Amino acid sequence: MNRTEKEQLVTDIGDMLQQASVVIVTQQTGLTVAQATLLRRQMRDAGAEFKVLKNTLARIAVKDTALEGLTPMLVGPTALAYSTDPVAAAKVIAKFANSNDMLKIVGGYLNGQMLNEAGVKALATLPSLDELRSKLIAVISTPATRLAILAKEPAARVARVLAAKGRE
Repeated sequence: MNRTEKEQLVTDIGDMLQQASVVIVTQQTGLTVAQATLLRRQMRDAGAEFKVLKNTLARIAVKDTALEGLTPMLVGPTALAYSTDPVAAAKVIAKFANSNDMLKIVGGYLNGQMLNEAGVKALATLPSLDELRSKLIAVISTPATRLAILAKEPAARVARVLAAKGRE
């Protein structure tokens, strides 16, 4: 890889990480190709990405950005997981790390705040954006449903009374 390709790669990495609302740093030693492929597939299905990068290139990409706090975490065989959904990447990484000892969560970044391993695991326990949306819709639609039932109930009672009188 020549210098211009590396510069373009660093720019692309920096842009991707800047657009992400969460970035998680992991250490992955001994992951097989099949395991890495499975993890990448799970991340893509959740709307997230998982990339193995050279630490020097990653350090250059986060230099002079809000993500610069990740620099001390970029030691050893690291990989970055990131997504625009603040919970999606954390959920997949935490689940995979629990079932596979070869992947270890080091820390991360969430909307301007640095996270340690415990912070990333706590983030993984939160409901996803889709789950929160569905709960919000349920809360909003419940009063409307009850109001509709109350509005139609007097007319339904009258209809039942008339039907009963008609049978007599």
